[in-house]
Amino acid sequence: MSKRDYYEVLGVDKSAGEREIKKAYKKLAMKYHPDRTQGDKALEDKFKEIQEAYEILTDSQKRAAYDQYGHAGVDPNRGGAGFGGGADFGDIFGDVFGDIFGGGRGGRQSRARQGADLRYNLELSLEEAVRGKDVDIRVPTLVECDKCDGSGAKAGSKPTTCPTCHGNGQVQMRQGFFAVQQTCPTCSGKGQIISDPCTKCRGQGRVEKTKTLNVKIPAGVDTGDRIRLSGEGEAGEAGAPPGDLYVQVHVREHKIFARDGNNLYCEVPLSFTTAALGGELEVPTLDGKVKLKIGPETQTGKMFRLRGKGVKSVRTGAMGDLMCKVVVETPVNLSSRQKELLKELEESMGKESAKHSPKAQGFFDGVKKFFDDLTN
Repeated sequence: MSKRDYYEVLGVDKSAGEREIKKAYKKLAMKYHPDRTQGDKALEDKFKEIQEAYEILTDSQKRAAYDQYGHAGVDPNRGGAGFGGGADFGDIFGDVFGDIFGGGRGGRQSRARQGADLRYNLELSLEEAVRGKDVDIRVPTLVECDKCDGSGAKAGSKPTTCPTCHGNGQVQMRQGFFAVQQTCPTCSGKGQIISDPCTKCRGQGRVEKTKTLNVKIPAGVDTGDRIRLSGEGEAGEAGAPPGDLYVQVHVREHKIFARDGNNLYCEVPLSFTTAALGGELEVPTLDGKVKLKIGPETQTGKMFRLRGKGVKSVRTGAMGDLMCKVVVETPVNLSSRQKELLKELEESMGKESAKHSPKAQGFFDGVKKFFDDLTN
């Protein structure tokens, strides 16, 4: 199945900046994360597709490669700039057309491939993301074989030059007008033959190992942020440099707070009487409870800002705010006497009830005008 356009996957334009891409990813990741899709295979695949698109479009080199060459430019199986190391776009097209334009690669020496980059998905609570913490993670990877020091050859022996490609890693085949270079079938493109392989790694030069790494999570990280651990990816072939490990952060949904950038949002229930008469309201923050002064005649939906009670920016250090929206609750389970008191209150307002309910009066005036306009 052909891959969808990465910009289409995230629902952004090709001119979108990193901030817009991150915002789109965060929205989709929250919607399709496996924690919320409950084992739906189709939605899990969609989540992986979203993550892949985000990985490419937030990396300037990979994005440039994708914009120029499409999926071929970031396909690790074709030497692209994806998760398998650096790109050599000449390899994609040059082998076929090089000889036509005099740019043949017959003398090119094979290069040991750099180790692949790895990704580790790390889930954090909102509190952990806001405050930061040290986390130990276990990562399965390929490391250099300590018995042969990555050569793949048994102690006392060493690799020999491939007799088929003479160390180039590729062989040339002519098909009429075209001269096509292909991976050498004898050495699989390595340019060397190991006649007496290491017994531990079986000639691969690398062995599987699960590493335990300590990752320092800075305060203020958010869903979509990545932490790069240089050199902690897979070991390279034949002594080539290792790849990197990218720790991908996902912050779990919180029961009370919603986060948008460095600001936090929450809804706080407000009693009928406190809303009418004013008073104090106890509201939660990530650092504990605080008192919020409520003015008289407060309407439901009013937003209160608690400055500096949000999240500290991981990049600038600026503190966000906590935005509290009050929701006035209608009294329930009233006694007979309480109901009588409310009726007395209503009767005491009499003809001046509109004075005490300005929003309701404005609404009904608008309704009346609407129907008057229809009949005229």
